[in-house]
Amino acid sequence: MPGMFRRILIANRGEIAVRVIRACRAMGITTIAVYSTADRDCLHAQLADESICIGPPSPTESYLNIPRIISAAEITDAQAIHPGYGFLSENAKFANICRDCHIEFIGPSSKAISLSGDKSACRQAVKAAGVPIVPGSDGLITDPAEAIRIGESMGFPVLVKAAAGGGGKGMRIAHNDAALKNAVKMAAQEAEAAFGDGGVYLEKFLENARHIEVQIMADNQGRVVAFGERECSIQRRHQKLIEETPSVALTNSMRAKLCKAAVRAAKAIGYTNAGTVEFLLAPDGYFYFIEFNARIQVEHPVTEEVTGFDLIREQIRIAAGESLGYSAVKPQGHAIEARLYAEDPEHNFRPCPGKIGKLHLPGGIGIRVDSHLYPGYVVPRYYDSMLAKIIARGRNREEAIDRLANALDEVYTDQIVTTAALCAKVVRGDRFRRGDLGPDLLAEYLPKTSV
Repeated sequence: MPGMFRRILIANRGEIAVRVIRACRAMGITTIAVYSTADRDCLHAQLADESICIGPPSPTESYLNIPRIISAAEITDAQAIHPGYGFLSENAKFANICRDCHIEFIGPSSKAISLSGDKSACRQAVKAAGVPIVPGSDGLITDPAEAIRIGESMGFPVLVKAAAGGGGKGMRIAHNDAALKNAVKMAAQEAEAAFGDGGVYLEKFLENARHIEVQIMADNQGRVVAFGERECSIQRRHQKLIEETPSVALTNSMRAKLCKAAVRAAKAIGYTNAGTVEFLLAPDGYFYFIEFNARIQVEHPVTEEVTGFDLIREQIRIAAGESLGYSAVKPQGHAIEARLYAEDPEHNFRPCPGKIGKLHLPGGIGIRVDSHLYPGYVVPRYYDSMLAKIIARGRNREEAIDRLANALDEVYTDQIVTTAALCAKVVRGDRFRRGDLGPDLLAEYLPKTSV
């Protein structure tokens, strides 16, 4: 493959690092893993062709430590860095430093990352392109009094969101002035710890809206292609738990409009590589842009399953200067993903780190498992608690639901409590099968203290 990278460093850990390693292996590319001392025995460090320790367990001293990651890339002669999702994946400074050091950042330009991360500027750019946006603050919130003034002006409830956020971190709903003051503080603290950036902004919280996102891919020659939508309405603590494609809430006409809006949004900010345009679908059928995720998403496998494309491979091709080579994608069938977290749903989703003794992950026709687990693996307490993604594909939604439910029943992680049983109950439920999805659905299966 002329012009293709020979050596790629993966600046991430766990499941997504393993996923990138497998894509690189299929392309004949040598992989370099970085790991913290807590991840010395993590699967990604074992599967990579080379691995290098970059620091202690704390993310700020390892996976968020730009000088150490750049040094690792230079020492190992990496030509490119894949950031995965989370950590430094949407850090414009990191992307810029990579390219200044003649190391290709597998993702959008630092300018596009900055614009997508500047919620005010991004919203204005997208609005100018004719895409409807959710009402919100014009910039970052710097003090609680300002937040209260804006909240009262928009009308409660409002949502506090991390400017550099992702994965549901740094998000809080507030229904009054006192709650908003506390939400701003808590969201900023969580965002600082997770992303090294405590900036937050406000957005009007649209009650009973469905969360629908569009996967796009854009090359450096100006072509942007929508790969269809994903329904992501089932969440806990604003973090997605079950995702599927296509969404049963959309007609073919609505889907076409949504995908066109996503392409317009991507072009409006000069985007390249993989990205996700996030929308809220209100009960009245209108959709609104909320944000642009300048990275690959956790739930990208459901799109891969219905399109047949390896999205990580496409990311790498685009970063190497290749064109997409196609102008449209036609999804087929239905795919649903359940995230397996090391958390106890019966006790407020309490994290459950520890050692996995015996382990069984499902398989069979139409089942895919993306994970970094193995028997004897110790789940660390320092990072996100996601252990695996169980993805089911079917010729139709009913077949995908049945396959996923049965696959989740097979999950066994010894003493580690996970979300597998909860997800199985949800997808077997009458409401999920009807396609009556919404942010309130999960609460029906949880103790009140866990909602």
